Amino acid sequence: MTIVQTMTSADLRPAVTPTLYFIGVTTGRSSIQQVFPRWAEELGLTDAVLQGIDLPLHAPAADYRRVVEFIAADPLSLGALVTTHKIDLYTACADLFDEIDPFARLMGETSCISKRDGLLVCHAKDPISSGLALDAFVPAGHWAGGADALCMGAGGSTIAISWYLSRRESGADRPRRIVVTNRSEERLDHIRGIHRQLDTDTSFEYVLTPTPADNDRVLADLAAGSLVVNATGLGKDAPGSPLTDAARFPGHGVAWDLNYRGDLVFLDQARAQEEVRALHIEDGWIYFLHGWTQVIAEVFHIDILTSGPAFDRLGRLARSAR
Repeated sequence: MTIVQTMTSADLRPAVTPTLYFIGVTTGRSSIQQVFPRWAEELGLTDAVLQGIDLPLHAPAADYRRVVEFIAADPLSLGALVTTHKIDLYTACADLFDEIDPFARLMGETSCISKRDGLLVCHAKDPISSGLALDAFVPAGHWAGGADALCMGAGGSTIAISWYLSRRESGADRPRRIVVTNRSEERLDHIRGIHRQLDTDTSFEYVLTPTPADNDRVLADLAAGSLVVNATGLGKDAPGSPLTDAARFPGHGVAWDLNYRGDLVFLDQARAQEEVRALHIEDGWIYFLHGWTQVIAEVFHIDILTSGPAFDRLGRLARSAR
């Protein structure tokens, strides 16, 4: 089992064995490069390989279209996991897909590309994987105490997380309000439009935060027990944190960094207050596991359970390669 070197949109060449692509920014640094061969062996995907495709943040539409058109046309290119570029790729390539699943259409993003019966299919898997991740560390009944949720960053992950947290079927076990911050008004307008389409009575707030100090002020207004999510990519795709070191986390709150690799400044800031603020701190590892297993199951048309001994074994294999 070999791992193909990371390529760019200009390097695309026909696959010679069943290939899953990883479309991101710094894909060569991801743990999946070591994890995928072990998972492939465990899942019986003996000929499958992983291929990274690196694109710059907010790449030209032509680059996204070149990648999607290549996957569509190449027989052994079976699909892709998309990270960081989910909204931009969907915006540039929606017309290239034969099918778009309801989540992808609602959320305006592509997190998974697969093929089925000769058709190219666009999926948004984040609503599923983010929900599975949240359920793993936020206990039932947590929100009944009036806690808020703050998502810093208005990209695809926040769209999925806010959808999951605002579902009516959760009853009273939902955040009192969900606050979304972002450095650009355009992304806030995008997520605001999506939230208007949701069947929910959850209160949403949108705050333009050009600087980390602006996020600090939003953080200071959160209720005790609130969830604080770094969904900006800062700490992985770019250095730093959406907060300053002066930020004060809510008491008994939950700090969740969607990153698990990089300089992870946000996690360091939370850990500095872990004891005094009684914080529960999570990195993006469980999100990584669910995100990848959901896509692998879709692209290779296999069943992967989301809990139990088989999933736990995949988790152990991943950690051993981390």
